Amino acid sequence: MQPNPVLKKLGFANDDRILIIHTDDIGMCQASVDAFSDLVDFGLISSGAIMMPCPWALEAARFARLHPAADLGVHLTLTSEWDTYRWGPLSTRNLATGLLDSQGFFPRRSEDVQETGDPEAVELELSTQISRAISEGVNPTHIDTHMGSVAHPKYLQIYIQLAIQYGLPLMLPRLSEQEWIAYGGIDPATAAMAAQIILNLEEMGVPLLDGLSGLSSRDLLDRFAHLKKVLSTIKPGITHFIIHPSKDTPELRATTSTWATRVADYQTFLSEETRSYIKQQGFQVIGYRSLKDLISPISM
Repeated sequence: MQPNPVLKKLGFANDDRILIIHTDDIGMCQASVDAFSDLVDFGLISSGAIMMPCPWALEAARFARLHPAADLGVHLTLTSEWDTYRWGPLSTRNLATGLLDSQGFFPRRSEDVQETGDPEAVELELSTQISRAISEGVNPTHIDTHMGSVAHPKYLQIYIQLAIQYGLPLMLPRLSEQEWIAYGGIDPATAAMAAQIILNLEEMGVPLLDGLSGLSSRDLLDRFAHLKKVLSTIKPGITHFIIHPSKDTPELRATTSTWATRVADYQTFLSEETRSYIKQQGFQVIGYRSLKDLISPISM
């Protein structure tokens, strides 16, 4: 594939390695909001996204209102994965939509909601999440997807159309059909659809990513060593780099078995050692606002 045209538009060379250091799951719990606040002040992360159906989304939106320069998007959510700490749709309580499980929450797995979700209901729900964020004072810089739930032939075009409708960049890497399949978890039909969509979007001038990466949610407590290993695999272009930082609280520990790695992410990206290493390795760090600024009403 040819070099990403966005690189030149942003003043980078084709062999530059650009990171969007992205904080996922903001608003999932109180600890995620406080962690994002600290990390924004520290200045190493460059973006984040709010889960609007979650209990602490309104606190995250309040932060966005008070800090309009913060780079915050909407983490489009169709799943609720934890055992006893859960959330459901904003747009409906109708079981016929396929968006609720037997307990009345989003299904736990992406595969489940991909099988049961009615596309019209999914479109309404995702649009509601974006409009709710805007009505709460968030000025979204982008949209992305929780647990990759929109990466399915039923929903991928909805995801694209919402980005166009709201004039937002989206988390979507510009991969070929073969690269999508090799990436893992993407079936051939979705891979073919995604590859064609990417060609169409680039012709429209829509800014896209070159890759997705991030830190594993496994219980790897030496996060800095893990970070260095993962960063060594980053190729030239723009990479959406995912972390899940949270402060260490009783709520977090009771919510998820991944609490230790989330706390380790928070600590790692509050470290001058991490900042120095990223700079020494020649990475450039940008946020999604840089991509949003490239979007014109004509192209979108």
